[in-house]
Amino acid sequence: MAFLDGIPLTLLILAALTLGLAPFFPEPHLWEKLKMLAAGTLTRPFDIFDLLLHAAPVLLLMAKLARMALKA
Repeated sequence: MAFLDGIPLTLLILAALTLGLAPFFPEPHLWEKLKMLAAGTLTRPFDIFDLLLHAAPVLLLMAKLARMALKA
């Protein structure tokens, strides 16, 4: 958990907004991959890696915010 505490919150917010939403047009990759996951068409290894890549900053941000809330 020290690793998560060492990451600045602003960096995680910036990463979640840029990598999580890139490309902005026509549709963010993360949204596209989540729709594929819900439809059951997320089967190629590259698509699974792409989902993990774009979701990682968002998941780290949520974990850091939860940890900060539990500490308070």
